[in-house]
Amino acid sequence: MTISGTVRRLGRGRKWLALLGFGAAVTVAAAVGGLAARNAEQRYAGLEQPAWAPPAWLFGPVWTVLYALIAAAGWLVWRRVGWGPALWAWVVQLALNALWTPLFFAAGRYGLALAELVLMWLAIGVTVDRFRRISAPAAGLLLPYWAWVTFAGALNLAICRLNP
Repeated sequence: MTISGTVRRLGRGRKWLALLGFGAAVTVAAAVGGLAARNAEQRYAGLEQPAWAPPAWLFGPVWTVLYALIAAAGWLVWRRVGWGPALWAWVVQLALNALWTPLFFAAGRYGLALAELVLMWLAIGVTVDRFRRISAPAAGLLLPYWAWVTFAGALNLAICRLNP
């Protein structure tokens, strides 16, 4: 085996380890939400909700897919340019993502959660814009997430109005 072949193989291994790192980051964000939402299904069921509110069981599968897309998007950008401003935007939106569930479910602060969600929505927009300049596929992977957060914002607003 040549030295260049060994270096290439080590480089490929590093790429896959980085993907695991991005997966770990979104898992931490999900875990923060999960810990804060121990009784979320009961609390959600106990809220006055609009007729178009999804059933509680839908949130887990949707977020599983979205977190995978968020991790893959960050990894694609990292592969192109390494760590930089675009990935700092990714970190900010992920931190805001982790904060929403404790505000909404653990603290029951629906209005504050809505305000925080608006900041998250804006941070996702900044991330999409920065990712688009580096990797259109990475930006595209974040669009379902941005759409879901838009829907979640409408649902959060409706819950604020129905549960003063």
